[in-house]
Amino acid sequence: MKLISLATLTKLASALSIDLAKRESPLNVTIEMIGNTAVKAYITNVGSTDLKIFKTGTFLNDAPVEKLKVFQGESQVAFEGIYLSILATSMEEEAFQTIVAGETVEKEFDIAAMHDVSVGGSFDVVSSGTLSIAEASSTELTGTVPFSSNVLTVAIDGAEAQKTRRTIHEKRTIVQSGCTGTQRTATVNAIANARTLSRAGGGAANSNTAKMTEYFHTTTSANIAVVVGVFSKVISEATSTTSGVSKTYCTDIYPACSSGVLAYTSPAESYIVNCPLYFTALPALTTTCHAQDQATTTLHEMTHLSQIKGTEDYSTYGYAASVALSTDRALNHADSYALFANAIYIGC
Repeated sequence: MKLISLATLTKLASALSIDLAKRESPLNVTIEMIGNTAVKAYITNVGSTDLKIFKTGTFLNDAPVEKLKVFQGESQVAFEGIYLSILATSMEEEAFQTIVAGETVEKEFDIAAMHDVSVGGSFDVVSSGTLSIAEASSTELTGTVPFSSNVLTVAIDGAEAQKTRRTIHEKRTIVQSGCTGTQRTATVNAIANARTLSRAGGGAANSNTAKMTEYFHTTTSANIAVVVGVFSKVISEATSTTSGVSKTYCTDIYPACSSGVLAYTSPAESYIVNCPLYFTALPALTTTCHAQDQATTTLHEMTHLSQIKGTEDYSTYGYAASVALSTDRALNHADSYALFANAIYIGC
């Protein structure tokens, strides 16, 4: 029997975001290995009511999003998939999946698709997080439900994992030259506007304690420095459209531009993709508090870049859900930065 070190357990606990005071989850998630790196998840609704789950960006969806957290020893293996930016209004029914009370849904995915485990050896694997939900007759998100699976300790053949990883990555479409015409104009303007928003956000982080409390629940100098640092890096990245740490495209590389997806970012490969919906559903720069636009979407995606902050989404979108996050999560949440900058710039 393999013993997991205290340090590893601590990291796993952090990954699970354990909160002993939180309500019991209506979801029971169990994972098992079905191959060298393939995993099957069993998601059971153990509650008394049906759950209408927003599946985009979760393990219920086929996009290469983070479905597992993988550890080797005391180190977490970096996630190499993508983070999605979602249109939080006018969602379509196809973006949801209902799991009726007592039902079990099965999903399969591969560790090697989104984590480099080619070194081989022993790994600890867990699936955890939150899922957004809606009422049965609606597509408006009304809250979230937490989940956490069992922890698997698995032995992986590194050479076989590398073959799987190579096969999956070679399926991607070759990156094209980028955006052209009106799409290029919109993209360039969005980058400039993201820089303007970030200047407003960075300045307010140092002076507007009410807004820092509202969006990040903190006014400590250390946490203010985190927020200022993120906006400063976005400003630097958005200063030029011909140089920087990332590239922006209007071609669906994975593909991952499914229903409701505005854009996505691959932190490991330092690129951002603007989906067709980004250009058809969003204004360039909104004048409405907490509304979405091309500028805040671009700012959101830039914070996902590992060179900026490496933020996550936590399956949490929009103002109401974002301001309910803990300080630790808000400081690492892409939408929190976009919403904060929007509020400061408009004067919400």
